[in-house]
Amino acid sequence: MNSARQIKLRLTAPKPRNPLVVAAAQRKAGSHRKSRAAERQADKAALKKQLKDL
Repeated sequence: MNSARQIKLRLTAPKPRNPLVVAAAQRKAGSHRKSRAAERQADKAALKKQLKDL
């Protein structure tokens, strides 16, 4: 059994992924609510409106 066959494994490399897609998907995910800055700005506008009505 000197002439044993050698097994060759062929591994194909995966297709390179677009790094921009990952960032876009992460930005899109999460809670659908206003940011703290937007809430702060809305509160400030509401306060100005209440003070103007007085």
